[in-house]
Amino acid sequence: MAVEKSREEIAERAAATQEEARRERRGEAPIKAEYLVRRNEQAESGSEPKPETKPEEAKPETSSEAKPEPGKKQKKQKRNRRPVERDNLCRKIALGEECPFGDTCKSSHDIQAFIASKPKDLEGTCVLFDKFGKCSFGVRCRFSSSHTTADHKQIVKEQAQPAEELNRMDRDVQIRLRKRLEQFPRTKEYEQLWNQADGPPAQETDDSMKTACKRARTRKHIEFAGKTYLAPLTTVGNLPFRRICKGFGVDITCSEMALASNIVQGQGTELALLRRHASEDLFGVQLAGSRADVMGKAAEFVSNNCQVDFIDVNVGCPIDMAFNSGGGSALLAHPRKLERIVRTVVAAADCDVTVKLRTGVTKDALVAHKLVPKLREWGARLGTLHGRTRQQRYTKLADWDYISQCHEVAPVPLFGDGDVMSWEEYWEHLEARKQSDGVMIGRGALIKPWVFREISERKVWDISAGERLDMLKQFARFGMEHWGTDAQGIETTRRYMLEWQSFLHRYIPPGLLEVLPQRMNERPPPFVGRSDLETLLASPSASDWIKISEMLLGPAHPDFTFVPKHKSNSYS
Repeated sequence: MAVEKSREEIAERAAATQEEARRERRGEAPIKAEYLVRRNEQAESGSEPKPETKPEEAKPETSSEAKPEPGKKQKKQKRNRRPVERDNLCRKIALGEECPFGDTCKSSHDIQAFIASKPKDLEGTCVLFDKFGKCSFGVRCRFSSSHTTADHKQIVKEQAQPAEELNRMDRDVQIRLRKRLEQFPRTKEYEQLWNQADGPPAQETDDSMKTACKRARTRKHIEFAGKTYLAPLTTVGNLPFRRICKGFGVDITCSEMALASNIVQGQGTELALLRRHASEDLFGVQLAGSRADVMGKAAEFVSNNCQVDFIDVNVGCPIDMAFNSGGGSALLAHPRKLERIVRTVVAAADCDVTVKLRTGVTKDALVAHKLVPKLREWGARLGTLHGRTRQQRYTKLADWDYISQCHEVAPVPLFGDGDVMSWEEYWEHLEARKQSDGVMIGRGALIKPWVFREISERKVWDISAGERLDMLKQFARFGMEHWGTDAQGIETTRRYMLEWQSFLHRYIPPGLLEVLPQRMNERPPPFVGRSDLETLLASPSASDWIKISEMLLGPAHPDFTFVPKHKSNSYS
C-alpha cells in the first residue's frame, strides 16, 4: 500500500514538473533540445525557415492589367484561382462518342488539336478507371493513356464497381429548384400553423399536421452520447478528408456548412456539399440561414432527396458573411428567431435535428446556458457547444468550465468542442471531469486525423513521416475520385490538399517532445525532424507545401501560388 502511494506521489510530482515546464515556455511547444534549430545555425546555413503566412495578412499578387476606371464595379479578387487552361474539348468527343449537338455544339470537336496541346500524362494509372472500370473524362483525363485506344476510344472493364458517392443531384432536380417548381408542403403548413398561433403551435406532433403533409419518419433516433464526432469544417471538411477520418475510426461525420438559401435556389456548388461517401455510416448535413421558412425548405429538400441521418442547424459560424446576414452566431442574440428556425426544421425534416452553438457573441454576453435548456422543448436531439464566443473566433483557449456549466442544465446530450487534439484531453473532458456527453473535434483532426484511433486505443501513435505521406497519397486518390482526373480536377485536389496542409504541418511527432501531449495553442520553435521528409512535412512555408503536392499530383503550373483561406490555422 505504501509502495503504491509512493508511486502515485512520484507520478503527481512528475506531472507537476511537466506542467511547470510548459508554463515557463509561455505557449511554446516543448521540443527536445537536440531537434531545435538555433538562430545562429540558421543564419550560417542560410536555411532559416520562412515565417508562417497568416491569412489575414496575406495579399494576393497584383495584376499587371490596367485598373478599371473609378466608379465602375470591380469584382473581388479570388486567391488561389490561377486560371486553369480549361480544355474546350466536347465531353462526348473526349469519350470517343458522337456529339448530339453536331455542328451547333459550343465546344471544340478537334480532338487532334487537343491532344497536340495537352501536357504529358501524369505517371501512374487513372484512379477512376482502376476503381470503377471506366473514366468519365476520356482523353481529357491526365492519365488517359491508361484507358484510351489508339483511335481515341475508351476502354471499359466488364466488372465495374458501383459509385460510392451518395446524394448526387440529377439535373432535373436542380432545374426544378431554379424554376421554383419544387414543393415544400411540410414547411408551408408549419409556417401557417405558426402564423395562426403567433408562435409555436400548441401541439407539435405528427397528428397536428394534415394527413397529406404528415411527416413520415423513416429514420431511427440516434444515440449520440459517447461517439466520436468530426466537426463540420468549411472548405477543409470536404468529402475526401472525411474519408480519411473514417479510415481512422471516427463515428460521426457532417457535411461542410451549406447555405439554406443556395440549396433552395438550386445552386450546383451548394448541392455538391450534400454528397456523402458510402463509408460515412452516421452522416449529417449542416444548414445555415437566418429565415425559418428557407431553413425549413432546405431541411425538407434534404430529407426528401438525400440519405442523411441528421440535420444540424448552424448557430456558431463566426464569419462576417453569415453573421452580417443574421445567420450563424448572430442567432445567439435572437433566441425567439432561433427557436422558430429550430422548430421549423424539426417539423420539416424526417430525421433527427441537432444544433451547433457558440458560448455567445461576446465574452460579456454569454447566452449558451440559457439556450441549451430549451433544446429538447424545441425538438432538437443533440447540442454541440464550441467553447468560444463569436468575437474570439479561434483565439484564446476554449472555455471548458463554461461547457461543463451548460452540460449540467442540458436536457439532451451535449458535446463540447474546442482545443482537443489528443486522447488524454478527450478522456479528461469526458470521464475525469465529466464536462460533456461527447467531444466534437475540428482543428485537432485537421492537424492529426489519426487522433480518433488514439482515442479508441487510448495511446499515442508516433506516426512516421512515410505513413503521413501515404495518408496524403490516399487523399490525392480520394480527391481525384471526387473532383475528377482532368486538369481542373487535379488542380482542385491540389488546392484542397494545400488548405489541409496549412493545418497538418503543425503536427509535432511525440518523439520530438519533452512533454506530452502536444497542445493546440503551443507554437513550435524552429526544429528539424528525424528525417528530411519529417522536416519537410513540418515546414510552415506554402512553397514547401506545394512541393509536397507535386510529389503526389505532378508539377504545378509555374504561376501557381497559394495563400491559406482559413484564419483558424494560426496559433494566436
